[in-house]
Amino acid sequence: MFYYALLTVYVLVCFLLLLVVLLQQGKGGDIASAFGGGGSQTAFGARGSATVLSKATTVLGTLFIVGALVLAIIGQQGPGSLLSGFDDPQGAPLLPAAATAVEPAVAETPADTEAVEATSVDPPQR
Repeated sequence: MFYYALLTVYVLVCFLLLLVVLLQQGKGGDIASAFGGGGSQTAFGARGSATVLSKATTVLGTLFIVGALVLAIIGQQGPGSLLSGFDDPQGAPLLPAAATAVEPAVAETPADTEAVEATSVDPPQR
């Protein structure tokens, strides 16, 4: 039950992060600023004051990464197989009986083998 509650919170964090990132205003950089023509030597533009949306992005991004790790760890410790707690005391095969049944071998009589040899014809040699 805890896993599903945590998963619900994680999905909510994902949607909020998406919303906050889309609501942020662009830095105003064009293609020239990508190659150093914007008058700034930083890779991601000038660093301005942190707004509420940028702080929310940082918090939600951290929750996103931590939530992904926690859900992955909890998911590995899941309930496992339905039959993991049962032993097989008789040692019976796990396959159904129809799949493991073997057809009885048919004994050939000498008359059958002679008939087969008589009907087989060797191909002509060139």
